[in-house]
Amino acid sequence: MSTLSGPQYLGEGLKLMMRPGLRLFVLLPLTINLLLFVGLIGFAVNQFSHWVDWLMPSLPQWLDFLQYILWPLFVLLVLLILFFSFTLVANLIASPFNGFLAEKVEVVVRGQDDFPAFSWAELAAMVPRTVARELRKLGYFLPRAIALFILSLIPGLNIIATPLWLVFGVWMMAVQYIDYPADNHKLGWNEMLAWLRSKRWACMGFGGITYLALLIPLVNLVAMPAAVAGAVLFWVREEGEKALVK
Repeated sequence: MSTLSGPQYLGEGLKLMMRPGLRLFVLLPLTINLLLFVGLIGFAVNQFSHWVDWLMPSLPQWLDFLQYILWPLFVLLVLLILFFSFTLVANLIASPFNGFLAEKVEVVVRGQDDFPAFSWAELAAMVPRTVARELRKLGYFLPRAIALFILSLIPGLNIIATPLWLVFGVWMMAVQYIDYPADNHKLGWNEMLAWLRSKRWACMGFGGITYLALLIPLVNLVAMPAAVAGAVLFWVREEGEKALVK
């Protein structure tokens, strides 16, 4: 698959999540996202300008004109950091629901049900596994994010932090969502990463459009379940099962 095939998965995932049999599994993570989003917006409105001023480098008076060039770059940097914070917290809390949604979407896509029937007991049983997997993602994300954040604080070098955050964010979106069907099939973390690297360009296409959708206020509320559904399509069509037997 080419890079251009990646965005198609998100669009098809959006259509899939509107199916009557999937609406319950979409509604639960959607409600969580809405509550977190409202809280984040309230917090960010109060702190946003302080964060931008803190990250902006101090320039001599004769270079004041550069403030107007650099300010949008650092606004974008703060937005990207806020975006990562929201996404990580939302996915950690919603992970059992997203895992279950991935199962049910795969049933619809394949036309066969190899997963346990829905029950609150079954959902509760998924919590330890899905939360542990989210923490594993966090362990993968944090060292790289901390390195980028430190780079963001170094005058001169911090100019390249924003594009690096962007590229890293695109990759993380693919990792974040395609991991749901991979985890449902018990594919190990390192094996999952190796499989995604073998599909790098398709992953970047899917991660890129997901990243863009999640950055848009209100659109990001439906983008998360749509990304889960799109990731299942990615897993099925890119033949993720082959990674299980390697």
